[in-house]
Amino acid sequence: MSYIIETENADLFYGDFHALKSISMKISRNTVTALIGPSGCGKSTYLRLFNRMNDLIDGVKITGDVRVEGKNIYSKSTDIVELRRKVGMVFQKPNPFPKSIFENVAYGLRVNGIGSKNYIKEKVEQSLQQSALWDEVKDNLQKSAFELSGGQQQRLCIARALAVEPSIILMDEPASALDPISTAKIEELIYDLKKMYTIIIVTHNMQQAGRVSDMTAFFYLGELVEFGETKEIFTNPENEKTQNYITGRFG
Repeated sequence: MSYIIETENADLFYGDFHALKSISMKISRNTVTALIGPSGCGKSTYLRLFNRMNDLIDGVKITGDVRVEGKNIYSKSTDIVELRRKVGMVFQKPNPFPKSIFENVAYGLRVNGIGSKNYIKEKVEQSLQQSALWDEVKDNLQKSAFELSGGQQQRLCIARALAVEPSIILMDEPASALDPISTAKIEELIYDLKKMYTIIIVTHNMQQAGRVSDMTAFFYLGELVEFGETKEIFTNPENEKTQNYITGRFG
């Protein structure tokens, strides 16, 4: 089986703090992997390994192997702009740009040097359809993104990530700031998107992890405690710590 993401003995330090401890994991294409665990246990840090967002923090040191599509993304030859095109990111709080709906989605295409108006128009429409937002905004694409509701803004941010044709989408608690109806739309969207993309999602919501993911990884104090099929992790975990976290005894 070919894996789209692999980490082998990945360690990460913030100065003297050992935030990720020898994490080895393999993620298959077109799956949704949920990263669960208490706050501060390394989930988001692990997620940010794959688009090198941790590089932006002072004093970070990373060792071990991190491969995306078979390539070591921490090698000196890595084109970080190209990596971030391939590995899209959706944050906890919607972060649209102070531009129109259309220009938010077109932004990445323009940055990547695409000038064809027809191509941009097609990609904007396609991305908004993929993110289940097109029907709500198609008559008003010049409206400011800030006029959208929180849930719509988050789907716009997903459309913006999709427009540049990534193969992987990282989602850091994408529904934690949203109401239940918007959350359900994001979850449906995740389910649909895995046909074309590989998705890794950080969530504190156990029910959400159970609903949207194929695989689940449980992190605790910077260590990967258990990784396996979601239904196995939730119904028959091998590790007592996993059992205690899932049943709400700590965390």
